[in-house]
Amino acid sequence: MSLRATARITADADGGLPLLVSDGPLALRRTRAAGPYTRVTVVGAMSAPLGGDRLAIETEVRDGARLLVDSAAATLALPGRSADPAAYEVRIAVGDGAVLRWLPEQLVSAAGSHLRMRTTVDLAPTARLVLREEQVLGRHGEPPGTLVSRLTVRRAGRPLFDQELAFGPGASGGWDGGAVLGGHRATGQLLVVDPAFADKPVGPRLYGENAVVSPLAGPAALATAVAPDALALRRLLDAVLSELAPF
Repeated sequence: MSLRATARITADADGGLPLLVSDGPLALRRTRAAGPYTRVTVVGAMSAPLGGDRLAIETEVRDGARLLVDSAAATLALPGRSADPAAYEVRIAVGDGAVLRWLPEQLVSAAGSHLRMRTTVDLAPTARLVLREEQVLGRHGEPPGTLVSRLTVRRAGRPLFDQELAFGPGASGGWDGGAVLGGHRATGQLLVVDPAFADKPVGPRLYGENAVVSPLAGPAALATAVAPDALALRRLLDAVLSELAPF
C-alpha cells in the first residue's frame, strides 16, 4: 500500500519550534546546532519513497528566525509495488529578516524507481536562503531510476528561479550527454539568496572543471556541479558554500 505523509516545521525568532510534526517515514528531530541556528534533522523512519508514495515537508521560518534543516542520511528512491511514480514535495516559506539553511543529504535514484521531486520556496524581501540539492543517479554499479526534480523560488511574490531537471529512463534524450552530465553520475546545485548581493553581486566563476557559479537576476547566485560520485560533488558544493554563505 502506498504511503501518504506530511511532516511540518515552524520556527520562531526566539529559537522555539511551535510546530514540529513527524509523519510516516518523515521523522523530525530537534538536534544540537552550533551558532545562532535552530536545527531540525530529518530522520528516515522506514524505506521511502517507494512507487506511489506521496510525501511532503512543509516549513515556515517566521520573521527573524534562523533555521537549519538537514538529514541524518541520504534519501533513497526505490521501486515499489505500485507502477505510479512517487512524489516528494517540499514547501517552504521564509519571513522578513529570517534565514533558512536547507542542507539535506543526497537523493539517490535507485534502478527501477520513478520519483517526482518538487520544491517550492516563498521568500520575504529581506529573507536569506541557502538551499542545496544533490542527486546521485543509481547505486554503485547499477543504472539510475527515473528522476524529475523541479525547484521554484519566489521572492516578494515575484519569480526568482524556476528550473526542472529530468534524468534516467523516460527523460528527454541527451540527459547523459556532454551538454548535461557528460557521463557523471552525481549532480547538484546550491542556491544562495542574500539581499546583500544587491549591492555586491556575485560574479560568474569556475570551481575546477565541473562546477560553476552564476549570478541570478535578483540578489542570488546559483552553483551547479557534476561529479563522478557523491563525495566529489559534496566537496565542490562545500567550497562554494563556505565562500558565498558565511552567515
